[in-house]
Amino acid sequence: MNVDNIQNIVEQDGIIFLSYGGFLTQTLIAGMTEALEKETTYHNLNMSISNNIFTIFIELSQNIMNYSKSKNKNCDVLKSEGLIVVGKDTEHYYIHSQNAVDIRDKDKIEPKLCELLTMSRDDIKKTYRELRRSSKNTHEKGGGIGFYEIAKRSDEVKFEFKELHEDKYYFHFISKIKINKDK
Repeated sequence: MNVDNIQNIVEQDGIIFLSYGGFLTQTLIAGMTEALEKETTYHNLNMSISNNIFTIFIELSQNIMNYSKSKNKNCDVLKSEGLIVVGKDTEHYYIHSQNAVDIRDKDKIEPKLCELLTMSRDDIKKTYRELRRSSKNTHEKGGGIGFYEIAKRSDEVKFEFKELHEDKYYFHFISKIKINKDK
């Protein structure tokens, strides 16, 4: 997603609750979560949808911080950069994230996401509970439990890797939550 895409969404009567691209820190994520909370209150979202949006936003922001570390040639400081957009179209609330990842992380993440896309909602919830109980993969980079958290709160997830050069890829992830959930 780029600025032109964001402008197209706004022009088509979509709503952008939050859009940020650049360097991410824990403090910045906390501030953006507070801004999202105010937006969801202003737009009168129910608590369940609001919680799902917050959780998915935080998970995707954490993924950007964990996987997009890059070094400036002039100093040894690691920098986490990415793009995250939270908005609404006619049918869904959505959270898009995009960041660069190296090939090792792509090779860890992609098979887990491919498997996740083949699972039913019940299987996702069951696997998530099993991973939480076993503590396996819960805090390991590329462990995947965060993607299960996102998938169990989403009505649809999509992802894509686009090659930048031989060892770097853009990782684009989309989570959608239906506006009118049938309960």
